[in-house]
Amino acid sequence: MMPRSTAIALTMQNGRATLVARAFWLGFLAAALLLVQALAAQARPESLAPLAEKISPSVVNITTSTVVEGRTGPQGIVPEGSPFEDFFREFRDRNGQGEDRPRRSSALGSGFVISEDGFVVTNNHVIEGADEIRIEFFDGKELEATVVGTDPKTDIALLKVEADGPLDFVSFGDSDTARVGDWVLAMGNPLGQGFSLSVGIVSARNRALSGSYDDYIQTDAAINRGNSGGPLFNMEGDVVGVNTAILSPNGGSIGIGFSMASNVVTRVVEQLREYGETRRGWLGVRIQDVSPDVAEAMGLEAAAGALITDVPEGPAREAGLLAGDVILSFDGVEVEDTRGLVRQVGNTAVGKAVRVVVHRDGATKTIRVTLGRREDAERSVPASMQQEEAPEVLQKSVLGLDLRVLDDTLREEMNLPDSTEGLVVMDVDETAEAYEKGLRAGDILTEAGQQKITALADLEARIEDARDAGRRSILLLVRRAGDPRFVALGIDD
Repeated sequence: MMPRSTAIALTMQNGRATLVARAFWLGFLAAALLLVQALAAQARPESLAPLAEKISPSVVNITTSTVVEGRTGPQGIVPEGSPFEDFFREFRDRNGQGEDRPRRSSALGSGFVISEDGFVVTNNHVIEGADEIRIEFFDGKELEATVVGTDPKTDIALLKVEADGPLDFVSFGDSDTARVGDWVLAMGNPLGQGFSLSVGIVSARNRALSGSYDDYIQTDAAINRGNSGGPLFNMEGDVVGVNTAILSPNGGSIGIGFSMASNVVTRVVEQLREYGETRRGWLGVRIQDVSPDVAEAMGLEAAAGALITDVPEGPAREAGLLAGDVILSFDGVEVEDTRGLVRQVGNTAVGKAVRVVVHRDGATKTIRVTLGRREDAERSVPASMQQEEAPEVLQKSVLGLDLRVLDDTLREEMNLPDSTEGLVVMDVDETAEAYEKGLRAGDILTEAGQQKITALADLEARIEDARDAGRRSILLLVRRAGDPRFVALGIDD
Protein backbone atom coordinates (compact mmCIF):
# COMPACT_ATOMS: atom_id res chain seq x y z
CA MET A 1 0.00 0.00 0.00
CA MET A 2 1.31 3.45 -1.01
CA PRO A 3 2.27 5.69 1.92
CA ARG A 4 -0.09 8.65 2.50
CA SER A 5 2.72 11.21 2.02
CA THR A 6 3.62 9.71 -1.34
CA ALA A 7 0.00 9.79 -2.53
CA ILE A 8 -0.33 13.47 -1.56
CA ALA A 9 2.88 14.31 -3.43
CA LEU A 10 1.63 12.56 -6.59
CA THR A 11 -1.68 14.42 -6.39
CA MET A 12 0.13 17.75 -6.17
CA GLN A 13 2.33 16.83 -9.14
CA ASN A 14 -0.75 15.88 -11.22
CA GLY A 15 -2.40 19.17 -10.31
CA ARG A 16 0.63 21.16 -11.44
CA ALA A 17 0.73 19.15 -14.69
CA THR A 18 -2.93 19.96 -15.34
CA LEU A 19 -2.29 23.67 -14.79
CA VAL A 20 0.67 23.58 -17.15
CA ALA A 21 -1.42 21.81 -19.81
CA ARG A 22 -4.23 24.35 -19.47
CA ALA A 23 -1.76 27.22 -19.77
CA PHE A 24 -0.27 25.64 -22.88
CA TRP A 25 -3.61 25.25 -24.65
CA LEU A 26 -4.77 28.71 -23.67
CA GLY A 27 -1.59 30.12 -25.14
CA PHE A 28 -2.03 28.04 -28.28
CA LEU A 29 -5.60 29.23 -28.79
CA ALA A 30 -4.58 32.86 -28.27
CA ALA A 31 -1.84 32.51 -30.88
CA ALA A 32 -4.26 30.84 -33.30
CA LEU A 33 -6.77 33.68 -32.82
CA LEU A 34 -4.09 36.26 -33.56
CA LEU A 35 -3.12 34.33 -36.72
CA VAL A 36 -6.73 34.22 -37.94
CA GLN A 37 -7.09 37.96 -37.34
CA ALA A 38 -3.87 38.62 -39.23
CA LEU A 39 -5.02 36.50 -42.18
CA ALA A 40 -8.40 38.28 -42.21
CA ALA A 41 -6.63 41.62 -42.30
CA GLN A 42 -4.56 40.43 -45.25
CA ALA A 43 -7.67 39.13 -47.07
CA ARG A 44 -9.18 42.61 -47.15
CA PRO A 45 -6.67 45.36 -47.86
CA GLU A 46 -6.93 48.60 -45.94
CA SER A 47 -7.45 50.50 -49.20
CA LEU A 48 -8.43 49.60 -52.76
CA ALA A 49 -6.90 52.80 -54.09
CA PRO A 50 -3.75 51.16 -55.54
CA LEU A 51 -5.86 48.63 -57.45
CA ALA A 52 -8.29 51.31 -58.63
CA GLU A 53 -5.41 53.47 -59.90
CA LYS A 54 -4.04 50.50 -61.82
CA ILE A 55 -7.24 49.47 -63.62
CA SER A 56 -9.13 52.76 -64.05
CA PRO A 57 -7.39 53.85 -67.30
CA SER A 58 -8.77 50.73 -69.01
CA VAL A 59 -12.42 51.30 -68.05
CA VAL A 60 -14.48 53.47 -70.41
CA ASN A 61 -17.82 55.26 -70.54
CA ILE A 62 -19.92 54.57 -73.63
CA THR A 63 -22.40 57.03 -75.12
CA THR A 64 -24.65 55.91 -77.96
CA SER A 65 -26.83 58.00 -80.20
CA THR A 66 -29.87 56.76 -82.14
CA VAL A 67 -32.33 58.52 -84.45
CA VAL A 68 -35.91 57.91 -83.25
CA GLU A 69 -38.60 58.25 -85.89
CA GLY A 70 -41.33 60.79 -85.19
CA ARG A 71 -44.96 59.91 -84.51
CA THR A 72 -47.97 61.52 -86.16
CA GLY A 73 -50.31 61.43 -83.18
CA PRO A 74 -50.56 61.00 -79.43
CA GLN A 75 -49.65 57.32 -79.43
CA GLY A 76 -48.47 56.13 -76.07
CA ILE A 77 -50.63 58.72 -74.29
CA VAL A 78 -54.09 57.40 -75.18
CA PRO A 79 -55.12 54.27 -77.13
CA GLU A 80 -55.50 54.67 -80.88
CA GLY A 81 -59.11 55.40 -81.77
CA SER A 82 -59.89 56.74 -78.31
CA PRO A 83 -62.36 59.68 -78.13
CA PHE A 84 -59.61 61.57 -76.29
CA GLU A 85 -57.24 61.26 -79.27
CA ASP A 86 -58.43 64.50 -80.93
CA PHE A 87 -58.27 66.34 -77.60
CA PHE A 88 -54.62 65.44 -77.06
CA ARG A 89 -53.74 66.27 -80.66
CA GLU A 90 -55.26 69.74 -80.29
CA PHE A 91 -53.42 70.22 -77.00
CA ARG A 92 -50.10 69.35 -78.65
CA ASP A 93 -50.81 71.70 -81.57
CA ARG A 94 -51.65 74.62 -79.25
CA ASN A 95 -48.33 74.12 -77.49
CA GLY A 96 -46.41 74.21 -80.74
CA GLN A 97 -45.54 70.52 -80.71
CA GLY A 98 -47.50 69.48 -83.76
CA GLU A 99 -46.28 66.27 -85.33
CA ASP A 100 -43.18 64.69 -83.85
CA ARG A 101 -40.12 64.94 -86.03
CA PRO A 102 -37.26 62.45 -86.06
CA ARG A 103 -35.11 63.11 -83.02
CA ARG A 104 -31.84 61.83 -81.63
CA SER A 105 -31.90 59.74 -78.46
CA SER A 106 -28.84 59.06 -76.30
CA ALA A 107 -28.01 56.22 -73.92
CA LEU A 108 -25.15 55.55 -71.52
CA GLY A 109 -23.21 52.43 -70.62
CA SER A 110 -19.78 51.16 -69.68
CA GLY A 111 -17.03 48.99 -71.14
CA PHE A 112 -13.37 48.11 -70.89
CA VAL A 113 -10.34 47.93 -73.17
CA ILE A 114 -8.88 44.44 -73.70
CA SER A 115 -5.97 45.22 -76.05
CA GLU A 116 -3.52 48.03 -76.66
CA ASP A 117 -4.77 48.35 -80.26
CA GLY A 118 -8.25 49.40 -79.14
CA PHE A 119 -10.67 46.46 -78.79
CA VAL A 120 -13.41 47.27 -76.27
CA VAL A 121 -15.92 44.90 -74.64
CA THR A 122 -19.41 45.95 -73.53
CA ASN A 123 -22.99 44.65 -73.45
CA ASN A 124 -24.90 44.18 -76.66
CA HIS A 125 -27.92 45.98 -75.22
CA VAL A 126 -25.76 49.06 -74.60
CA ILE A 127 -25.01 49.61 -78.30
CA GLU A 128 -27.88 47.76 -80.01
CA GLY A 129 -29.46 49.90 -82.74
CA ALA A 130 -27.02 52.78 -82.22
CA ASP A 131 -26.11 55.05 -85.12
CA GLU A 132 -23.11 56.51 -83.31
CA ILE A 133 -20.96 55.15 -80.48
CA ARG A 134 -18.49 57.31 -78.58
CA ILE A 135 -15.96 56.07 -76.04
CA GLU A 136 -14.81 58.31 -73.19
CA PHE A 137 -11.60 57.32 -71.44
CA PHE A 138 -10.62 57.97 -67.84
CA ASP A 139 -8.44 60.94 -68.84
CA GLY A 140 -11.36 62.60 -70.67
CA LYS A 141 -10.28 61.70 -74.20
CA GLU A 142 -13.10 60.66 -76.54
CA LEU A 143 -12.97 58.43 -79.61
CA GLU A 144 -15.59 57.13 -82.00
CA ALA A 145 -16.07 53.35 -81.99
CA THR A 146 -17.21 50.85 -84.60
CA VAL A 147 -18.96 47.54 -83.95
CA VAL A 148 -16.84 44.47 -84.66
CA GLY A 149 -19.54 41.96 -83.74
CA THR A 150 -22.32 41.19 -81.28
CA ASP A 151 -23.79 38.14 -79.55
CA PRO A 152 -27.33 38.72 -78.23
CA LYS A 153 -27.38 35.26 -76.62
CA THR A 154 -24.77 36.30 -74.05
CA ASP A 155 -25.42 40.05 -74.40
CA ILE A 156 -21.80 40.72 -75.39
CA ALA A 157 -20.53 43.21 -77.99
CA LEU A 158 -17.01 43.88 -79.27
CA LEU A 159 -16.09 47.39 -80.37
CA LYS A 160 -12.96 48.92 -81.93
CA VAL A 161 -11.44 52.37 -81.59
CA GLU A 162 -8.48 53.84 -83.48
CA ALA A 163 -6.08 55.65 -81.17
CA ASP A 164 -2.82 57.51 -81.83
CA GLY A 165 -0.86 55.17 -79.56
CA PRO A 166 -1.18 52.03 -77.44
CA LEU A 167 -4.01 52.03 -74.93
CA ASP A 168 -4.06 50.79 -71.35
CA PHE A 169 -5.92 47.49 -71.17
CA VAL A 170 -6.95 44.78 -68.73
CA SER A 171 -6.88 41.00 -69.04
CA PHE A 172 -9.52 38.36 -68.41
CA GLY A 173 -9.16 36.13 -65.39
CA ASP A 174 -10.44 32.59 -64.82
CA SER A 175 -13.99 33.00 -63.55
CA ASP A 176 -14.08 29.34 -62.51
CA THR A 177 -11.66 30.15 -59.70
CA ALA A 178 -13.94 32.84 -58.25
CA ARG A 179 -15.37 31.49 -54.99
CA VAL A 180 -18.46 32.55 -53.11
CA GLY A 181 -17.19 35.06 -50.57
CA ASP A 182 -14.28 36.38 -52.67
CA TRP A 183 -13.95 40.15 -52.88
CA VAL A 184 -14.80 41.74 -56.25
CA LEU A 185 -14.82 45.29 -57.56
CA ALA A 186 -17.21 46.79 -60.14
CA MET A 187 -16.39 49.84 -62.24
CA GLY A 188 -18.46 51.84 -64.70
CA ASN A 189 -20.68 54.82 -65.33
CA PRO A 190 -23.74 54.37 -63.07
CA LEU A 191 -26.68 56.66 -63.83
CA GLY A 192 -24.43 58.83 -65.99
CA GLN A 193 -22.44 60.03 -62.98
CA GLY A 194 -19.08 59.25 -64.56
CA PHE A 195 -16.38 56.84 -63.46
CA SER A 196 -17.40 55.09 -60.27
CA LEU A 197 -16.16 52.17 -58.19
CA SER A 198 -18.08 49.80 -55.90
CA VAL A 199 -16.92 46.77 -53.96
CA GLY A 200 -18.61 43.61 -52.72
CA ILE A 201 -18.27 39.86 -52.74
CA VAL A 202 -19.21 36.98 -55.00
CA SER A 203 -22.67 36.12 -53.64
CA ALA A 204 -23.33 33.08 -55.83
CA ARG A 205 -22.04 31.24 -58.90
CA ASN A 206 -23.54 29.70 -62.04
CA ARG A 207 -26.72 31.74 -62.01
CA ALA A 208 -29.03 31.37 -65.03
CA LEU A 209 -31.39 34.19 -66.03
CA SER A 210 -33.02 33.47 -69.38
CA GLY A 211 -30.53 32.40 -72.04
CA SER A 212 -29.21 28.98 -73.09
CA TYR A 213 -25.60 30.01 -72.44
CA ASP A 214 -26.08 31.93 -69.20
CA ASP A 215 -23.38 31.60 -66.55
CA TYR A 216 -23.66 34.60 -64.27
CA ILE A 217 -21.69 35.56 -61.19
CA GLN A 218 -24.01 37.12 -58.62
CA THR A 219 -22.51 39.95 -56.58
CA ASP A 220 -23.62 42.50 -54.01
CA ALA A 221 -21.25 45.13 -55.42
CA ALA A 222 -23.46 48.09 -56.35
CA ILE A 223 -24.51 47.89 -60.01
CA ASN A 224 -26.95 50.42 -61.45
CA ARG A 225 -28.17 51.56 -64.84
CA GLY A 226 -25.13 52.73 -66.77
CA ASN A 227 -22.91 50.04 -65.24
CA SER A 228 -23.99 47.66 -68.00
CA GLY A 229 -20.99 46.41 -69.95
CA GLY A 230 -18.49 47.41 -67.28
CA PRO A 231 -15.97 45.00 -65.76
CA LEU A 232 -16.12 43.03 -62.54
CA PHE A 233 -12.57 42.65 -61.19
CA ASN A 234 -11.02 40.26 -58.73
CA MET A 235 -8.42 41.56 -56.28
CA GLU A 236 -5.61 40.85 -58.76
CA GLY A 237 -7.12 43.29 -61.25
CA ASP A 238 -8.29 40.60 -63.69
CA VAL A 239 -11.76 40.76 -65.24
CA VAL A 240 -13.89 37.85 -64.00
CA GLY A 241 -17.23 39.14 -65.28
CA VAL A 242 -19.09 41.68 -67.40
CA ASN A 243 -21.77 43.54 -65.42
CA THR A 244 -25.04 42.91 -67.20
CA ALA A 245 -28.18 42.94 -65.08
CA ILE A 246 -29.65 43.63 -61.65
CA LEU A 247 -32.62 42.28 -59.74
CA SER A 248 -34.51 45.27 -58.39
CA PRO A 249 -38.12 46.30 -57.76
CA ASN A 250 -37.29 49.99 -58.19
CA GLY A 251 -34.57 50.08 -60.87
CA GLY A 252 -31.76 50.76 -58.38
CA SER A 253 -29.23 48.48 -56.77
CA ILE A 254 -30.47 46.37 -53.87
CA GLY A 255 -27.35 44.22 -53.74
CA ILE A 256 -28.34 41.60 -56.32
CA GLY A 257 -26.31 42.12 -59.50
CA PHE A 258 -25.27 39.73 -62.23
CA SER A 259 -22.06 39.62 -64.29
CA MET A 260 -21.57 37.27 -67.22
CA ALA A 261 -18.67 34.98 -66.29
CA SER A 262 -15.40 35.79 -68.05
CA ASN A 263 -14.91 32.21 -69.25
CA VAL A 264 -18.07 32.62 -71.33
CA VAL A 265 -17.12 36.10 -72.50
CA THR A 266 -13.60 35.18 -73.64
CA ARG A 267 -14.87 32.50 -76.03
CA VAL A 268 -17.43 34.90 -77.50
CA VAL A 269 -14.89 37.72 -77.84
CA GLU A 270 -12.37 35.45 -79.57
CA GLN A 271 -14.96 34.47 -82.20
CA LEU A 272 -16.22 38.03 -82.69
CA ARG A 273 -12.65 39.21 -83.09
CA GLU A 274 -11.81 36.52 -85.65
CA TYR A 275 -15.09 36.15 -87.56
CA GLY A 276 -17.26 39.12 -86.59
CA GLU A 277 -19.89 36.63 -85.40
CA THR A 278 -20.24 33.58 -83.18
CA ARG A 279 -19.80 30.00 -84.38
CA ARG A 280 -21.29 27.57 -81.88
CA GLY A 281 -21.41 23.83 -82.18
CA TRP A 282 -24.78 22.21 -82.98
CA LEU A 283 -25.80 18.65 -82.16
CA GLY A 284 -29.32 18.81 -83.55
CA VAL A 285 -31.52 17.32 -80.81
CA ARG A 286 -34.33 18.47 -78.56
CA ILE A 287 -33.79 17.47 -74.95
CA GLN A 288 -35.23 17.54 -71.45
CA ASP A 289 -33.88 16.83 -67.98
CA VAL A 290 -34.13 13.31 -66.57
CA SER A 291 -36.46 13.43 -63.56
CA PRO A 292 -36.41 10.69 -60.89
CA ASP A 293 -39.63 9.11 -62.16
CA VAL A 294 -38.34 9.17 -65.75
CA ALA A 295 -35.10 7.56 -64.58
CA GLU A 296 -37.05 4.81 -62.82
CA ALA A 297 -39.24 4.20 -65.84
CA MET A 298 -36.15 3.83 -68.05
CA GLY A 299 -34.19 1.72 -65.61
CA LEU A 300 -31.48 4.33 -65.06
CA GLU A 301 -29.42 4.24 -61.89
CA ALA A 302 -29.53 8.02 -61.37
CA ALA A 303 -31.61 10.99 -62.54
CA ALA A 304 -28.85 12.52 -64.65
CA GLY A 305 -28.12 13.15 -68.30
CA ALA A 306 -30.18 14.69 -71.09
CA LEU A 307 -33.17 12.83 -72.53
CA ILE A 308 -33.62 13.26 -76.29
CA THR A 309 -37.24 14.07 -77.14
CA ASP A 310 -36.83 14.69 -80.88
CA VAL A 311 -34.15 14.32 -83.56
CA PRO A 312 -34.84 16.61 -86.53
CA GLU A 313 -32.76 16.66 -89.68
CA GLY A 314 -29.17 17.39 -88.66
CA PRO A 315 -25.90 15.96 -87.30
CA ALA A 316 -27.53 13.80 -84.59
CA ARG A 317 -29.92 12.09 -87.00
CA GLU A 318 -27.15 11.47 -89.51
CA ALA A 319 -25.06 9.88 -86.77
CA GLY A 320 -27.87 7.62 -85.56
CA LEU A 321 -29.08 9.24 -82.33
CA LEU A 322 -32.73 8.48 -81.55
CA ALA A 323 -35.56 10.01 -79.55
CA GLY A 324 -35.55 8.27 -76.18
CA ASP A 325 -31.77 8.07 -75.95
CA VAL A 326 -30.33 9.54 -72.76
CA ILE A 327 -27.05 11.37 -73.37
CA LEU A 328 -24.74 10.42 -70.51
CA SER A 329 -21.44 11.77 -71.83
CA PHE A 330 -20.45 14.28 -74.49
CA ASP A 331 -16.88 14.55 -75.78
CA GLY A 332 -15.51 12.79 -72.71
CA VAL A 333 -17.43 14.93 -70.17
CA GLU A 334 -20.31 13.55 -68.10
CA VAL A 335 -23.64 15.26 -68.76
CA GLU A 336 -25.44 16.32 -65.58
CA ASP A 337 -28.44 18.07 -67.14
CA THR A 338 -29.70 19.78 -70.27
CA ARG A 339 -28.25 23.19 -69.39
CA GLY A 340 -24.77 21.74 -69.05
CA LEU A 341 -25.07 19.86 -72.35
CA VAL A 342 -26.28 22.93 -74.27
CA ARG A 343 -23.37 25.01 -73.01
CA GLN A 344 -20.84 22.26 -73.71
CA VAL A 345 -22.08 21.67 -77.24
CA GLY A 346 -22.12 25.42 -77.94
CA ASN A 347 -18.53 25.73 -76.72
CA THR A 348 -17.32 22.92 -78.97
CA ALA A 349 -15.78 23.76 -82.35
CA VAL A 350 -17.98 23.52 -85.43
CA GLY A 351 -17.05 20.46 -87.50
CA LYS A 352 -15.46 18.57 -84.62
CA ALA A 353 -16.19 14.84 -84.42
CA VAL A 354 -17.16 13.99 -80.82
CA ARG A 355 -18.08 10.78 -79.02
CA VAL A 356 -21.55 10.78 -77.48
CA VAL A 357 -22.37 8.04 -74.96
CA VAL A 358 -26.09 7.29 -74.67
CA HIS A 359 -28.33 4.95 -72.68
CA ARG A 360 -30.50 2.95 -75.08
CA ASP A 361 -32.60 -0.16 -74.43
CA GLY A 362 -30.98 -0.80 -71.07
CA ALA A 363 -27.39 -0.55 -72.32
CA THR A 364 -24.85 2.15 -73.19
CA LYS A 365 -23.85 2.92 -76.74
CA THR A 366 -21.14 5.24 -78.09
CA ILE A 367 -21.96 7.23 -81.22
CA ARG A 368 -19.60 9.49 -83.13
CA VAL A 369 -21.19 12.78 -84.21
CA THR A 370 -19.72 15.56 -86.35
CA LEU A 371 -21.12 18.85 -85.07
CA GLY A 372 -22.79 21.41 -87.27
CA ARG A 373 -23.13 25.13 -86.68
CA ARG A 374 -26.03 26.40 -84.58
CA GLU A 375 -26.28 29.76 -86.35
CA ASP A 376 -26.74 28.00 -89.71
CA ALA A 377 -29.37 25.69 -88.23
CA GLU A 378 -31.35 28.61 -86.80
CA ARG A 379 -31.50 30.21 -90.25
CA SER A 380 -32.54 27.02 -92.06
CA VAL A 381 -36.10 25.88 -92.74
CA PRO A 382 -37.09 22.49 -91.27
CA ALA A 383 -37.49 19.74 -93.83
CA SER A 384 -41.06 18.81 -94.73
CA MET A 385 -42.45 15.61 -93.26
CA GLN A 386 -43.51 12.56 -95.24
CA GLN A 387 -47.25 11.77 -95.59
CA GLU A 388 -48.54 8.46 -94.27
CA GLU A 389 -51.87 6.68 -94.26
CA ALA A 390 -54.25 7.41 -91.36
CA PRO A 391 -54.93 4.62 -88.83
CA GLU A 392 -58.32 3.28 -87.85
CA VAL A 393 -60.39 5.42 -85.43
CA LEU A 394 -60.58 4.03 -81.86
CA GLN A 395 -61.19 5.59 -78.45
CA LYS A 396 -60.58 4.34 -74.88
CA SER A 397 -59.64 5.49 -71.37
CA VAL A 398 -56.16 4.45 -70.22
CA LEU A 399 -54.15 5.72 -67.22
CA GLY A 400 -56.71 8.44 -66.55
CA LEU A 401 -56.55 9.62 -70.18
CA ASP A 402 -59.44 9.53 -72.64
CA LEU A 403 -57.50 8.64 -75.79
CA ARG A 404 -58.41 8.52 -79.46
CA VAL A 405 -56.34 7.44 -82.45
CA LEU A 406 -55.52 10.27 -84.83
CA ASP A 407 -57.48 10.33 -88.08
CA ASP A 408 -57.74 12.77 -90.96
CA THR A 409 -60.65 14.61 -89.34
CA LEU A 410 -58.72 15.19 -86.10
CA ARG A 411 -55.60 16.27 -87.99
CA GLU A 412 -57.61 18.86 -89.87
CA GLU A 413 -59.37 20.10 -86.71
CA MET A 414 -56.05 20.32 -84.83
CA ASN A 415 -54.16 21.75 -87.81
CA LEU A 416 -51.60 18.94 -87.71
CA PRO A 417 -49.34 17.71 -90.52
CA ASP A 418 -50.75 14.75 -92.42
CA SER A 419 -47.82 12.62 -91.26
CA THR A 420 -48.63 13.03 -87.54
CA GLU A 421 -49.46 9.72 -85.85
CA GLY A 422 -50.31 8.75 -82.30
CA LEU A 423 -53.06 8.97 -79.71
CA VAL A 424 -54.87 12.23 -79.00
CA VAL A 425 -55.82 13.09 -75.41
CA MET A 426 -59.51 13.98 -75.61
CA ASP A 427 -59.95 14.46 -71.85
CA VAL A 428 -58.02 13.98 -68.60
CA ASP A 429 -59.31 12.73 -65.26
CA GLU A 430 -58.46 15.60 -62.90
CA THR A 431 -57.94 13.13 -60.04
CA ALA A 432 -55.40 11.09 -62.00
CA GLU A 433 -51.61 11.32 -61.93
CA ALA A 434 -51.68 12.31 -65.61
CA TYR A 435 -53.41 15.57 -64.72
CA GLU A 436 -50.88 16.29 -61.96
CA LYS A 437 -48.07 15.69 -64.45
CA GLY A 438 -49.52 18.37 -66.75
CA LEU A 439 -51.22 16.31 -69.48
CA ARG A 440 -54.19 18.08 -71.03
CA ALA A 441 -56.75 17.64 -73.77
CA GLY A 442 -55.11 18.13 -77.16
CA ASP A 443 -51.81 16.50 -76.20
CA ILE A 444 -50.61 13.74 -78.51
CA LEU A 445 -48.89 10.54 -77.35
CA THR A 446 -46.46 9.30 -79.97
CA GLU A 447 -44.32 6.85 -77.98
CA ALA A 448 -44.73 4.56 -74.98
CA GLY A 449 -41.83 2.70 -73.42
CA GLN A 450 -39.60 4.35 -76.04
CA GLN A 451 -41.46 2.64 -78.87
CA LYS A 452 -43.71 4.24 -81.45
CA ILE A 453 -47.46 3.87 -80.91
CA THR A 454 -50.12 4.31 -83.58
CA ALA A 455 -52.97 2.38 -81.97
CA LEU A 456 -54.43 1.88 -78.51
CA ALA A 457 -53.33 -1.75 -78.63
CA ASP A 458 -49.74 -0.53 -78.96
CA LEU A 459 -50.06 1.49 -75.75
CA GLU A 460 -51.65 -1.37 -73.84
CA ALA A 461 -48.94 -3.76 -75.01
CA ARG A 462 -46.19 -1.38 -73.86
CA ILE A 463 -47.88 -1.09 -70.44
CA GLU A 464 -47.97 -4.88 -70.08
CA ASP A 465 -44.31 -5.11 -71.14
CA ALA A 466 -43.37 -2.59 -68.43
CA ARG A 467 -45.32 -4.53 -65.80
CA ASP A 468 -43.71 -7.81 -66.86
CA ALA A 469 -40.30 -6.13 -66.45
CA GLY A 470 -41.17 -5.11 -62.90
CA ARG A 471 -41.49 -1.41 -63.70
CA ARG A 472 -43.84 0.79 -61.72
CA SER A 473 -44.20 3.44 -64.44
CA ILE A 474 -44.09 3.85 -68.18
CA LEU A 475 -42.42 6.58 -70.19
CA LEU A 476 -44.66 8.47 -72.64
CA LEU A 477 -43.50 10.88 -75.35
CA VAL A 478 -46.04 13.71 -75.38
CA ARG A 479 -46.26 16.43 -78.03
CA ARG A 480 -48.05 19.72 -77.50
CA ALA A 481 -48.11 22.34 -80.28
CA GLY A 482 -45.23 20.43 -81.86
CA ASP A 483 -43.05 20.54 -78.75
CA PRO A 484 -42.10 17.10 -77.40
CA ARG A 485 -41.49 16.09 -73.80
CA PHE A 486 -41.31 12.83 -71.88
CA VAL A 487 -43.67 12.06 -68.99
CA ALA A 488 -43.55 9.02 -66.71
CA LEU A 489 -46.92 7.72 -65.47
CA GLY A 490 -47.47 5.07 -62.80
CA ILE A 491 -48.91 1.74 -63.99
CA ASP A 492 -49.45 -0.02 -60.65
CA ASP A 493 -52.74 -1.93 -60.57
